[in-house]
This record gives sequence, structure tokens and C-alpha cells, in this order.
Amino acid sequence: MSDHERLAVLKTWKLFIKGSFPRSESGRTLPLINKEGGLVAHLSHASRKDLREAVEAARGAFPGWSGSTAYLRSQIIYRLAEMLEGRRAELADALRCTSGVSKKKADTEVSASIDRTVSWAGWCDKFPMVLGSRNPVAGPYHNFSMPEPSGVCVAVQGVADQHSLLGFMSLVLPPLCTGNAVVAVAHTEHPLAALLVAEIAPTADIPAGVLNVITGDAKELAGWIASHRDVDSVHAIADESIAATLRAGAAENLKRVQILSKDEDFSDTDRWTNPRRLAMFVEIKTVWHPSAT
Repeated sequence: MSDHERLAVLKTWKLFIKGSFPRSESGRTLPLINKEGGLVAHLSHASRKDLREAVEAARGAFPGWSGSTAYLRSQIIYRLAEMLEGRRAELADALRCTSGVSKKKADTEVSASIDRTVSWAGWCDKFPMVLGSRNPVAGPYHNFSMPEPSGVCVAVQGVADQHSLLGFMSLVLPPLCTGNAVVAVAHTEHPLAALLVAEIAPTADIPAGVLNVITGDAKELAGWIASHRDVDSVHAIADESIAATLRAGAAENLKRVQILSKDEDFSDTDRWTNPRRLAMFVEIKTVWHPSAT
């Protein structure tokens, strides 16, 4: 049989929840279209139940991840950078498949994503000195302000931004760096790079449930994300309709929501490697301790 007569076997990309790759419980799929308009794969179309299971997995993994040493988290995130480096050609091809960017631009974005991963790995054991403080008090006490991770963060790629891989890494790395567990919603038009990161995660020694990646309609999922009481923060790049839904739900249950503009420049290294970006994903605990005198 000649190649043009052969029926192509298209891949169905699954969800990544608690270290496993399940299909959506709904049985729904979404078509993935390449830059020429051809069908190249199918995506699992996450439902409300899939989102709930991902959040439950993140909540279950949070105590172990937040309770691990900052040095260990740093080593694991650096290991992720090593794995990305080993699959840089595949990541670049994934970027080119749906976006149509040039090989040079795709390679540049992959390199920037790896460098950003290394940068956040380095901040894991240093950001407490930036966000924390020793406070002067009148009395025989020491008073310290110390950052602690807030819990479960949902990262949402709600628009087709120009940096699908770099944007994805920029959304998920800050909460991971601070000890939060993450549920990431990849964009349905350009999800391949994010899904490859999900495939890499287990070999990077990221504990099951610490990073979960789902694909689906961000507008459909936004209301459930906003109203879910076990989600502590939302880190999203979204259009006005999705942003309004996320903010409205969060006002009812007081989760932190940071919505980035749809023209956010993720290539701005100074902005996206600044440890002040971590402040949204931590709570500040004040500790009093009697002094020796």
C-alpha cells in the first residue's frame, strides 16, 4: 500500500492528572488543527468532573510538595529544565505545528523557556529572604514575617498568545517554585508544547499531583474554576469574558486572581524572573519568638 493510500493514525492527547494520563470522563474530544488547516490530532475535552479530579489531586499533593525542602524543589525544577533541554527539537516542532512560526523563532522560544525554568529553580530557596523580613518590635521578642505557599493554583491559558510554551511555563513555574500545587489549563489551539511538558513531568521527578495539565474550553471551565472552593489562586492570561467570569466567582469565595492582559509579553525576562512575582502565591505568616535577653 502506498503512503497516500494509507489511513493516518491520529493521536488523542490525554489529560495529565495525578501522574497518570486519563481520558476525559465525558468521552468528548476536540480537533487539533495545524497551520495548514489539517487535522493532526484530537484533544481530550475536559469536563467539570475532570477539573474537580485535577484539583483534588493537587490538594492531595500539596502537603508533601510544600513540606519538602526548598533545595529539593529547586533540584526537581532544575531536573525539569534538563528534560526540556533533551527534547528541545520535539518542543520546537510542536510550536511550529499549530502556530506556523519559523524554526528560528521556535528554537528561540524553547531556549527562553528552558532558561526561565532554570531561573525559577534558583529562586526556590532564596525568595523567602526577599518576601520575608525581621520586624523591629518594642520588647524582648524577635518578630519574623515568613512566606508560606497558599495551596492550589489554577493556571489558565485562555487566549492564543504568541508564546504558547514560554507563556505556559511562565504561568506554572512561579506557583510551583513557592511550593503550591498546580492545575494548568492549556490553550486548545496551541496545546502541544504544554502537553509535552506534561509527558516530561514524571521523568523530571515532579511528584504525582503537583502539576496537572488538562485541555478543554477555557470559557466552559472558567465558571467552575472561579466557584471551586478548594482553589486558592488563579493565574491566567485571558480575554475580557473569561476574566470577568474568573473575577466574579472569586469575589464570592475570596481566592486570589491575577489576570494578565492578552497582549502580555512573556519574553520580558526582567519582568518574568522578578521574585516579586511570587508574592501572589504565598501567605505571609508572622512569628513571635522570645529573645535570649
